[in-house]
Amino acid sequence: MDPTVSLQLSVDRSSPVPLYFQLSQQLEAAIEHGALTPGSLLGNEIELAGRLGLSRPTVRQAIQSLVDKGLLVRRRGVGTQVVHSQVKRPLELSSLYDDLESAGQRPATRVLVNTVEEASTEVAAALGVTEGSEVHRVERLRLAHGEPMAYLCNFLPPDLLELDSDRMEATGLYRLMRTAGITLHSARQSVGARAATAEEGERLGEPAGAPLLTMQRTTFDDTGRAVEFGTHIYRASRYSFEFQLLVRP
Repeated sequence: MDPTVSLQLSVDRSSPVPLYFQLSQQLEAAIEHGALTPGSLLGNEIELAGRLGLSRPTVRQAIQSLVDKGLLVRRRGVGTQVVHSQVKRPLELSSLYDDLESAGQRPATRVLVNTVEEASTEVAAALGVTEGSEVHRVERLRLAHGEPMAYLCNFLPPDLLELDSDRMEATGLYRLMRTAGITLHSARQSVGARAATAEEGERLGEPAGAPLLTMQRTTFDDTGRAVEFGTHIYRASRYSFEFQLLVRP
């Protein structure tokens, strides 16, 4: 059964908003709120057009706009299928694991590197330790619904907490910190964008050259001590940062 049949879809022909955009916005909202679940197959475009009194090109344009956003995919011999909603992460001191879980995205983690190494100049400056001193490096692949979302590389001071790979695959790093009695207080963060290398694309299921969001963050506890320095990359097709801007009085 076509899952769009149960949706309250409608268009306002008196509105200046294009009809295809009205439809695409309603379908996108249904995906984000779980009314159209990952894996769902949309019905025939002709039938949907008929129910709404729209032309087939208008419906096709609405669906194509969601394909372009990565929310739908056209599969030959299968049809048009819901992929996943894009994760919109607020710019606040929270972990990706918690944000994905709150969004109903079923997060999972693969620990790829868990080792101790000498601090580089950049890492030493971020953590406030001596260059060449030992730091813990952890690299993880974060997934949602079994699909790669982000590649996370984190550096932590030695002896801060026990970094067991099994525990890191079961929960988020910030949760482990809180469990260890570390009170996270603030962070310094920068966000950017660049093209994926071939290796990064392979890790994240994207072609080389695909757009990636980047983030660097240094997190401090309530004593002002740097407890974590992270360099992360995210799939721009599945992930965005969201924040509120206020007018300065």
